[in-house]
Amino acid sequence: MKLYYAPGACSLSPHIVLEESGLSYEAIAVALPEHRLADGTDYRQINPLGYVPYLVLDDGTGLREGAAIVQYIADQVPAKKLAPPNGTLARYQVQGWLNFIATELHKTASPLFKPDTPEGIQTATRQALQARLTWVNAQLQGRNYLMGEDFSVPDAYLFVVTNWTKIGIDLAPLTHLTAFRARMAARPAVQAAMKAEGLIG
Repeated sequence: MKLYYAPGACSLSPHIVLEESGLSYEAIAVALPEHRLADGTDYRQINPLGYVPYLVLDDGTGLREGAAIVQYIADQVPAKKLAPPNGTLARYQVQGWLNFIATELHKTASPLFKPDTPEGIQTATRQALQARLTWVNAQLQGRNYLMGEDFSVPDAYLFVVTNWTKIGIDLAPLTHLTAFRARMAARPAVQAAMKAEGLIG
């Protein structure tokens, strides 16, 4: 498999899950917004949408969207229990978390990465994110990870999105979330993926 990623972007989530899985893969960096690979290839020839993550399977099939990619990876190694079995309520709860993180956190944060976003919209966006993360913090009370005691794929996504809080979100009062982030940062798979992306030494 090949994972196309941009350092520190949402593609770090499947990168972490691939490390957790133990599966063989190749990680290929994409320079955004130029849409170029290191060898000069136009990335849009591989993924016409031009964004990451994008997973290419060994047979050449492409899979896009991080929430789908992490579930696919989890299902290749069921013994690792990276996601509950398909058809179970727990699996739908995992999908609920993945959708929440994608729509209520990830996409909500998008205006903060655009320098031309008006200040009023930036302020409203930060307030909305703070409120959502306060709710997430409450859900983490009494549990190590989103689904309970054990890591599962939405944890990687939440960790990545909350790495972006340098854009003006205060996590200090959210003690359950900050403890979660510390647990995630200590995981060998997280450290391996972040080192591969040049995010830590």
